[in-house]
Amino acid sequence: MLLLRVWSLVAVWLATQALAKKSPEISKTKLDNLPSVFFYFDDSPVILTLDAHANNVWRSDDDGKSWNKVKGVPDGAAWDITEHPFDKKRAYIFGEKNEHWYTKNRGAKWHKFKSEVPLSLIQPPLIFHAEKPEWILYSGRICEDEDDFFGRSCKEVTYYTKDGFDSEMKKLREGTHGCMFARGTPIFKEAKDETVLCIVNGETSYTESRKLLISNNWFKNSEEPKLDGYKTVSGLAGLAGIQKFVVAAVKTRGTDEMALYVTDDTKTWHRAEFPHDHGGLREDAYTILESTPYSIQVDVLTTRAMNPMGSLFTSNSNGTYFTRNLDHTNRAVEGLVDFEQVANIQGIVLANVVKNAEKVLENPTVHKERQSMISFDDGKWDTWMPLKGPDDKRLNLYSVTTLADGGRIYSSPAPGILMGVGSLGDHLADYKDCDLFYSEDGGLTWGKALTDAHKYEIGGSGSVMVAVNDEDMTDKVSYSIDHGKNWEEVKLDERIRARLLTTTPDSTTLKFTLIGTSRDKTPYVFALDFSGVFDRKCKLDKDNEDGDYEKWYARLDEEGNPDCLMGHKQYFWRRKPGVNCYVGEDYKDPEPEKEVCECTKHDFECDFNFVRENGKKDDNCVPAKGVKPSIPAGECKKGEETYKGPSGYRKIPGNDCKDGESLEDKVDRKCDEVTTTPSNKKVTDVKTSFDGKRVAEYFYLENAESASKTDETIIMRTEEQEVWITRDHGATWKRILKGVNVVSIYPNVHLWDAVYFITPDAEVWYTLDRGENIKKMASVKTKPNRQGFQVIDFHPTKRGWLIWTGQKDCDSPSTCHSVAYYTKDNGEEWHQLLPYVGTCKWIRTEKQPETEKLIFCEHFETEKGNGEGNVELVSSNNFFDDRQVKFGSIIGYATMAEFIIVASINEDGTSLKASASIDGNIFAEAAFPANFNVPHQTAYTVLDSETHAVFLHVTVNPKKGFEFGSLLKSNSNGTSYVLSLDAVNRNEEGFVDFEKMKTLEGVAIANRVVNADKAADGEKKRLRSMITHNDGAKWSYITAPKKDADGKDHKLCDTSDVEKCSLNLHHYTDRVDPRDTFGSGSAVGLMMGVGNIGDALTGYKDGDTYLTRDGGVTWKQVKKGQYQWEYGDQGSIIVLIEDNVLTDKVYYSLDEGESWTTYTFAGNGDEQMRVTDISTLPSDTSRKFILWGTREGDGNRFWTVQLDFTGLTDVKCDLKDGDGADSDDFEPWSPIHQDGCLFGHHVQYNRKIRTHNCYIGRKIKQPHKILEDCECTRHDYECDFNYQRGKDYDCHLVEGLAPPDHQAICKENKDQVEYWEPTGYRRLPMTTCKGGDELDKSKSHFCPGHKEEYEKKYGGARGFALFLAIVLPIAAAAVIGWFVWTRVLDGRFGAIRLGEDGGGQSPFVRYPIIVIAAIVALAVSIPAILGAIGSWVSSKMTRTRRYTSRSSFARGADYSVVNTDEGELLGSDDEDEF
Repeated sequence: MLLLRVWSLVAVWLATQALAKKSPEISKTKLDNLPSVFFYFDDSPVILTLDAHANNVWRSDDDGKSWNKVKGVPDGAAWDITEHPFDKKRAYIFGEKNEHWYTKNRGAKWHKFKSEVPLSLIQPPLIFHAEKPEWILYSGRICEDEDDFFGRSCKEVTYYTKDGFDSEMKKLREGTHGCMFARGTPIFKEAKDETVLCIVNGETSYTESRKLLISNNWFKNSEEPKLDGYKTVSGLAGLAGIQKFVVAAVKTRGTDEMALYVTDDTKTWHRAEFPHDHGGLREDAYTILESTPYSIQVDVLTTRAMNPMGSLFTSNSNGTYFTRNLDHTNRAVEGLVDFEQVANIQGIVLANVVKNAEKVLENPTVHKERQSMISFDDGKWDTWMPLKGPDDKRLNLYSVTTLADGGRIYSSPAPGILMGVGSLGDHLADYKDCDLFYSEDGGLTWGKALTDAHKYEIGGSGSVMVAVNDEDMTDKVSYSIDHGKNWEEVKLDERIRARLLTTTPDSTTLKFTLIGTSRDKTPYVFALDFSGVFDRKCKLDKDNEDGDYEKWYARLDEEGNPDCLMGHKQYFWRRKPGVNCYVGEDYKDPEPEKEVCECTKHDFECDFNFVRENGKKDDNCVPAKGVKPSIPAGECKKGEETYKGPSGYRKIPGNDCKDGESLEDKVDRKCDEVTTTPSNKKVTDVKTSFDGKRVAEYFYLENAESASKTDETIIMRTEEQEVWITRDHGATWKRILKGVNVVSIYPNVHLWDAVYFITPDAEVWYTLDRGENIKKMASVKTKPNRQGFQVIDFHPTKRGWLIWTGQKDCDSPSTCHSVAYYTKDNGEEWHQLLPYVGTCKWIRTEKQPETEKLIFCEHFETEKGNGEGNVELVSSNNFFDDRQVKFGSIIGYATMAEFIIVASINEDGTSLKASASIDGNIFAEAAFPANFNVPHQTAYTVLDSETHAVFLHVTVNPKKGFEFGSLLKSNSNGTSYVLSLDAVNRNEEGFVDFEKMKTLEGVAIANRVVNADKAADGEKKRLRSMITHNDGAKWSYITAPKKDADGKDHKLCDTSDVEKCSLNLHHYTDRVDPRDTFGSGSAVGLMMGVGNIGDALTGYKDGDTYLTRDGGVTWKQVKKGQYQWEYGDQGSIIVLIEDNVLTDKVYYSLDEGESWTTYTFAGNGDEQMRVTDISTLPSDTSRKFILWGTREGDGNRFWTVQLDFTGLTDVKCDLKDGDGADSDDFEPWSPIHQDGCLFGHHVQYNRKIRTHNCYIGRKIKQPHKILEDCECTRHDYECDFNYQRGKDYDCHLVEGLAPPDHQAICKENKDQVEYWEPTGYRRLPMTTCKGGDELDKSKSHFCPGHKEEYEKKYGGARGFALFLAIVLPIAAAAVIGWFVWTRVLDGRFGAIRLGEDGGGQSPFVRYPIIVIAAIVALAVSIPAILGAIGSWVSSKMTRTRRYTSRSSFARGADYSVVNTDEGELLGSDDEDEF
């Protein structure tokens, strides 16, 4: 009996021990502060965490049981930490300034390294090489102001190390905006180890000018890749490595749409193409998702950002063609998308969609009803199905946008085991009404795990699931060892609000870490060890069905048999849920195995621009609505009815199937399906008539380079106030806004897809998509102003930011005044800026640090009556919550490419003065040549600022009908002016006979009043045309041709004596339409004009038509008489029509004027037309034109005739890299003036060979290349201040004046080492010449305080220091000014006239006062392609928490979103939870 009793006690003790063994081990540590960063070193028990409050890093080497402050790092010095993504033992601690630390052994020991400059605030601190872990790029910033925390005065710089910072890092280059190793992902192999890509500044620092450079030798030299196949591309906004691809995002002028360029070798790039009906990739409106090794996944925003939805696209195997996979995906404002690929299993994807998408589209404030979907075919179209929950009910789960936990939301490397928080029903319930669910079959079916929402983790490769309540305070942790079917609890000794539950990134261990806060906000970390729960380690025996492991297939068919997925059957050996053993393979990821299948139709998807016929997965793939396939080269030219074309199918990228069905083979297609009719060698025309005597205004909507649209859209308003639109360049017109009284059209000069329609009432209509959808603005505060001020001003970078200048108190003329309002949401809400205003504008300059909110307004100081009296210039950076008076009394101001020019009244009240600023903050008074006084009643006309200098026309003789003035040119900051040309003609409206050639640097034509003295007394002005080839430093008469259009000597005068016999051209002041410029924005070297040969310009009717193709050096008469002209296809087509006569003929040339062909557009009884205008796309890239005119006896009607030259050839010109003339359809061409040296360098342009019958198409980037810098000659200099050119063309000191004091530059620029005594010359701002005749240098002197540097000499740069600051080189794109002139100004205003009344123009038709070169490239934020950048920056600025869990390493590499706010990972510290 005693023995029995003893054995009973032993049995009880053993049972107790067995039960005790099955409880997990828990240890608790109290923390000083909640961690800001928390991560495991992969494949180890080591954790690092950052206490951002105390700026210390803590380390645990036992899965969180014990913690120690890291050694070797000073207390309070840690600003941030990051792990190495490709080396499991390396991590980095960053100090706030120049001291940082690294570890090579998971934090056991830390080594200090120093940087020359602090970390960048806008780029990731370190960029890693995937193959060489010690190769790292360091992103830093160089700041003029060391205390500038926000980096406004800073420029970016990149350094590199090849030994992991063991030695001092080396500078890669300055001015970087993102660099990366080509081999920045483990599977990108097609590049050298040393290959680095960087986005750097282009001609300006604006995003639109930025370019991509690639170097294989650490930027000892580099090259710019031809992203577009045949040309380089500007506007680089982002760069990312995505699996085997490198993706570059580009945003060009005129759009917020991005273009993606993709490469798999850094040499050959392709533009990613999306289906024709998608709305384009908007800046900050697309997310590159976790992608596969064989395709890129992109989610594109399709709605307003405030309640966002998207569409999911996936690429083909080379990343260039995208097809639609899923519509109405759920997105967050930050760019996050509810999308996840199941870890370790190919082809299974989960996503959330919005059920009530149509209601959300109609009203963005509607609450989104989310539904969860799953696809087992890599997400392809029509393979998505609902999640099957318990009792076959629909299950919906929370996903990425909620971020209830870090890392992957559902899956882990544990094969086929998924978890999620969600609800059963039609759509997802509130989080606190949800429960925890699990799946053990890869998401095919789901069961309920626990009631209430929980944080959850999976460990031991699926051996254990752990969960903790996520709705309230708790002291329990739940766990399951049978894949979620049954759960047990373990009690904590502290009630906490759970903040984080995590384990090692590979989910292979049985140890977990839980972070939570007690009721009094005290943070704790719990180490949970489940090793003791299991009896033994599992054994793998693949031949024993009764063993611990099962052969689990990733997918079963409806009969329960293994099913093919992505061309193979994928299976794993995984632990059975019912056995009481653990896998025990710590840090060893489960390896999938597969069996290859035969191909079936399910292994193919619809190809680019093909869709399932009725939207079902088994339907045939047919061309998408409105899409016609492009014609293959050489097909359908000989009357064939069919050609071999695409089948409409493609094998799903990454699909492994072999043999079986093949749906990719080409099939017979009908020739009439193709996009364009094959060449018929003919010109065609289409005629349309409209009510009204004439067109009131029309605008071309140019296509930005990065935009996906290729339509040729025109919006036109007639005299009858009818508005019409054409999207095919005038072949078909459609009337829009019927019943709406539109009195003016305002195209957005910064975003070319947007147009606003003004009515006389407080009602505005607008389109943001080129007229496809036109909406009424939600609200407008007032009617448009009556004073003739600009009604709308558009923000340079923000799509919905507008300034509206309306009217108030207009019941009486004596009280009616203008009031300015602003909106940041395109008119949803308006807020008042200022009353009693004139022109209010958003201000943006390259040197301006406040780029978003800076506004200038003309303001009537007294704020009385109807806006009379003194006008002051005021500015504000906070929407006029407060304001600063810049000038107390002004006439007007002008914003230009590089400058802001203000015309103010002198204190004596009798004269004007001009002031200039390059940053909108500091203004300096312009110094005019001595004795040059401007009477108050005269005016300035600001002409151009594209060559780092302002051309300013100052009216000298204001007498009506006899106006002329002096053309002055400024230095590089717009403050010191010299005389460029005197007696330049202007008219009463302020137009000046001055035009710069936009395709060649420094070429301009002006008309000069040669009898200025007598004209001032009332004699009729005699004009002669002059040309400059060095930006106004030297002018000469235009050399006249010897022969007429018939090839005969004209014998008008001796053309060898250019002083008496030259070519004179009718200029701006004679033009009916000021848009009819001599030159083109894309036809290199070409100019045309109407004029005469002699010693003065004669009447227009006496003129003939002339052309030059070498930038004005030589001219030829192409037609006798007066003709209108237009350029097409970048000059490969020139069209002429006789001016102001009834005609039915046009003349066109395909060889730059060598020969002309007649085309008769009036036939079959059509009457002749009096053509008032001929137009085409402002970029001159189209092969279509429109004639605008009237017919005799046609009454109140006018006509358009579309001329279509696309039928002449369907052969696209081939542009290769070769420089030889026979290498392709282009020849290298260099200007011949000034010995071919323009602004100190030899340049080479690509021009189509005139005899080649092909079309150019998309705009070519010009110049093709800069060959070399030249030695300096007198062409590289202009006269210095107080000097002017004499008859000998030398610069002479003006009598009675003193030379300028060049020592003043030492005071203005404290870094200046030396200065030179005046010589009479100053260097042209744009020249790059070196050596030679340095006419601006004579005897040099050291600047005070720089004697030692001076004596060491000449390592520093010499030259003329700027008056305000050293301006970055801003070489303006040649198209800019011309574009504004031809497209934006619409012929109503051409230049800024400061100091004159505008005349009697209707206030509704009057367009904004804009300088010819007013549109500047637009700065933008770097978009969502930059990966982890945003989260890193946000952690600096807002101290949000950044944690890693499960496979968040994978997301960190592949989930590319900017400004990812992960603050809700653990919840907010100060939320009211209880």
